Amino acid sequence: MRKLLLILPIFLFALRYEPITPLQPIKYNKQKALFGKKLFFDTTFSADGTISCASCHSPQYGGADPRDVSVGVYGRLGNIQSPTVYNAVYNFRQFWNGRALDLKEQIKGPINNPKEMGSSPQKVVEVLQQKYLADISRIYHTDKPTFEMFQDAVAEFEKALVSVDSKFDKWLRNEGNLTKQELQGYYNFKKLGCITCHNGANMGGNSFQKIGVIHKAKDRVGDRYEITHRNDDKFVYKVPSLRNITQTAPYFHDASTKELFVAINKMAYYNLGLSLTDQQIESIIAFFKTLTGKRPEILDAK
Repeated sequence: MRKLLLILPIFLFALRYEPITPLQPIKYNKQKALFGKKLFFDTTFSADGTISCASCHSPQYGGADPRDVSVGVYGRLGNIQSPTVYNAVYNFRQFWNGRALDLKEQIKGPINNPKEMGSSPQKVVEVLQQKYLADISRIYHTDKPTFEMFQDAVAEFEKALVSVDSKFDKWLRNEGNLTKQELQGYYNFKKLGCITCHNGANMGGNSFQKIGVIHKAKDRVGDRYEITHRNDDKFVYKVPSLRNITQTAPYFHDASTKELFVAINKMAYYNLGLSLTDQQIESIIAFFKTLTGKRPEILDAK
């Protein structure tokens, strides 16, 4: 009887345990984040004055880019799909191949990339000096701007881009209900094994995984192999977040589909070795629609 009493709480906990936790707002410095928002939308930091951070990470498209690859300065095309910047603060690494450790380090990439902003830290400092000296003085208490201040402010803005209070989060907090189809979709999502990689608060972004575990994938670009040069890291990418997934098409690093139905089918084939029924896929899509959170408040703040 005593053993039963000891085991019962563990069993009850297991029944209630969810591998996904609700998104929580991240504490941030609002004054600094509002400054970072100005910088995020300013095209004058780019080499030809046409590209800003928002050019490839638009709030209109869930912090992502609806194009297969983004268009940078002088009309130059990138080679990989731009991931969403929403909830990126929850990612354990940045970029598809995880080459940046955090948001501040990530900012160096687009600034210096000749296919993106084609700029330099020196140019960034010049623009700060010309346009934002009053903000620099007010926030950083100096009249000598640095590239690190640019990184710091933009990263602070990106910290605030958390899309809280999705229908699913409210259900997790016992503040609302899901439909029968949405619940079935979540059940299928867990039962089929999708949850193995898409878990945690961001439903991804917390591990590297290989695409093509069961059936070999075809298109390889920008994977972990480019960083480590280990054969085992070919086709290995940071798992993308599923938050706001209905807003962030196209899907996958190679933008190989704009349809959730196709994307789910592909992952079931490549990584689970399964052939799903239309009913299973439709239920998972219904579940995915519950993952759209509120527009981050910082976007409308002044």
